[in-house]
Amino acid sequence: MTLRNRFTLISSLSFGIVSIVTFGIIFLAYYDSTKISYFERLKNTALISAIYYLEKDELPKNRHAQIKREYTHLIENKQVAVYDQNNQVTFGQNLNDKNIKLQHLRVARNSKSVQFMADNNFYYGIFYPDNQGNFVVFAKSSSSSFTSQMIRLSVIMLCVLIIGLLAIYFLSRYLSKIVYKPISNVVERINNVEYNDISKAITSTNTHDEIDELIKSYNKLLGRISESMLLQQNFINYVSHEFKTPLAAISGNLEVFAQKDRTPEEYRNVVKESLENVYEIENILNNLLLMSGLTKLEKSHQQVRIDELIWKIYEKLHPKALENNGSISIDLQITKPYLLEFPGNETLLYLALYNLVENAVKYSDHHPIVITLLENNQQLQIEIKDQGKGIADDDLDKVTETFYRGKNVDHVKGSGIGLSLSKSVFDHHHIDIKINSLIGQGTTVSLTFPKVSGTL
Repeated sequence: MTLRNRFTLISSLSFGIVSIVTFGIIFLAYYDSTKISYFERLKNTALISAIYYLEKDELPKNRHAQIKREYTHLIENKQVAVYDQNNQVTFGQNLNDKNIKLQHLRVARNSKSVQFMADNNFYYGIFYPDNQGNFVVFAKSSSSSFTSQMIRLSVIMLCVLIIGLLAIYFLSRYLSKIVYKPISNVVERINNVEYNDISKAITSTNTHDEIDELIKSYNKLLGRISESMLLQQNFINYVSHEFKTPLAAISGNLEVFAQKDRTPEEYRNVVKESLENVYEIENILNNLLLMSGLTKLEKSHQQVRIDELIWKIYEKLHPKALENNGSISIDLQITKPYLLEFPGNETLLYLALYNLVENAVKYSDHHPIVITLLENNQQLQIEIKDQGKGIADDDLDKVTETFYRGKNVDHVKGSGIGLSLSKSVFDHHHIDIKINSLIGQGTTVSLTFPKVSGTL
């Protein structure tokens, strides 16, 4: 069932239920009030009848004649019976009425009045003491008029209900068409989105309502899907390109090497080159697995000594820096040791810091690299500064994107995932990263760690 049909059905049912309950209350109220009105008229008739029949000998003739005229008009379509002490009809036209029983006469004498309905008739009896005796006067009237009024009221209410239901149905259909037209437009636009153009956003209505929120949420979802698809495409391109280079080097070296016997020194050189390519492949795979969340890293954080991680990275990359005619130095300016202890995932933090220092080594252009650990506003800061190529302004905002590499990387090998992985790790640990760079003057990466509790 469509939303439009559901809206029409719910609104029609709601109107129908409310109308039926309202009409029911009105009908019952009218029924009771009309019945009371009928009994009141019968009460007056019974009282006038008692005066007419039982007070004739005590009233002046002109007064009795006036009562007779009123009585004649009042008892039209009504029947009267006056019962004496022996429960016999002494006056009136209603003789031997089987619906008036002894119990009704007793109730009238005890309670001074009685009323009831029987065989489509209204009955009202009053106790009337007189000098001739104690009498019970009953007035009877047909309920056909009352029944016809109730039937007319029921027919009117039923017609109003049917007309109201039809009106609310067609009105709901019309209003639902207006209300759900924006949704229909959104659905149509979504259906017209092509696979190759999935990143194209739907134009917002700027109405600040639920439809506008739906469009914005859909555009965000499309953006994430588009980014994911782009990531997959870049991943395929990256794997096919980056893996091909070290694999081709390994296979080429082995093919050439297998053509004739080699000296032990040549064997060692080939093995060394092959191992370097294998390590490069392994490094790429590790980074990719970390980014995709496929590796099983320890989830719980533990206290990590940041300075120890920096020294481990120094021991690992300093020889490589020396090979490039550069150097790495560490400037430790921390006076509060507790700032060097940080709760986090040691493996991820090591990998993220390693990628930053490795990038500095790659692009330092044989200049020295300085890693500074300092205090700032009771927070640990790490600065990794090189004097190498630098990063262009156009590239500076994009270097943390996955697979993105700057335009001036030249022949330097890289995958384009190291810096993006590092940023993800730092974001996970709430570590702020800032990159400042000038072309030809170098790059400075600043890390600001969150405040940690400690003692002086």
